[in-house]
Amino acid sequence: MTVPKPAPGSEAIPEFPEAMRQFMERLGFGTRPDRAYPLTGGVSSDIWFVEAKGRRLCIKRALPALRVAADWRAPVERNHFEYAWFQRVARILPDAVPPLVGHDEQAQMFAMAYLEPEQNPLWKRQLLEGKIDPAFAGHVGEALGAIHAATAHDRQTADEFATDANFHAIRLEPYLEATARVHTDLAAAIGRLVATTAATRLALVHGDISPKNILIGPKGPVFLDAECAWYGDPAFDLAFCLNHLLLKCLPVPQGAARLALSFERMVAAYRARIAWEDPAGFERRCAALLPGLLLARVDGKSPVEYIIEDKDRDYVRRIARPLIAAPVATLAEVGHRWLAGFR
Repeated sequence: MTVPKPAPGSEAIPEFPEAMRQFMERLGFGTRPDRAYPLTGGVSSDIWFVEAKGRRLCIKRALPALRVAADWRAPVERNHFEYAWFQRVARILPDAVPPLVGHDEQAQMFAMAYLEPEQNPLWKRQLLEGKIDPAFAGHVGEALGAIHAATAHDRQTADEFATDANFHAIRLEPYLEATARVHTDLAAAIGRLVATTAATRLALVHGDISPKNILIGPKGPVFLDAECAWYGDPAFDLAFCLNHLLLKCLPVPQGAARLALSFERMVAAYRARIAWEDPAGFERRCAALLPGLLLARVDGKSPVEYIIEDKDRDYVRRIARPLIAAPVATLAEVGHRWLAGFR
């Protein structure tokens, strides 16, 4: 989900869904909001801005079929686990999640506070505009590491987020397995990435740690869109975010040096938090997974929208493919090979 704003064509705003109207009433906000309109930026959910009784809220309802070109379906029950991820993380880092308002289990929707974009700019937008702050990347790494450290080897959290089928449907299949069907010569290597990730259950994973889902809040990063919440491999979260820092070098080549420093700061801040396993073993998994995710964002079911030139897609393939075939042991080496083309 991006920073909330009205969908284009406000003269044709659809009617506020009846199910959301009833949800608002149950929450005590009445049936007639002062304002309500759908928000842009999401492919997996209906997201509405609602203003009622002096409060500004976002209501989010999961969709069974995602709004992408490929056929991509996912269980709507992920809405429950997203809300539960916010609840769990609020006990660890209260300022790292939006304030929650309420959840409707049957309708698979929840309400949270609307965070004003002026005070909570979207990290993705800042990066694409060339406003690159490596210190903030370090704060993201530190917060992510704190979440993983607080939930590592926690049996209750593991039982609550035993969402293997959801995670496969939303992440492993559309990203890695779909990419393996395009790059058939790498299918075995990508299959090993899938198997390792699926079998590793160590901590509470967000599953979509991307700049498009991180606000630069007054007190640090604020994480959104936890639909992929899963008790599994924390290396997936770090690799997923580092992936986006590298990819941003393509639309923002003049920012490559600061993106490289952001990459380093995030890795260092996160690594300092690893206490649940051997840091070197964690880094090997993360370094193996990262090039698979790079390739997935040009040849999987969810290609990034800002890589539009064939030469840029070819650059991703040229760097990622050899690293998938012969994984390296460190994230620094993955970053070095990627960034060599921008120096």
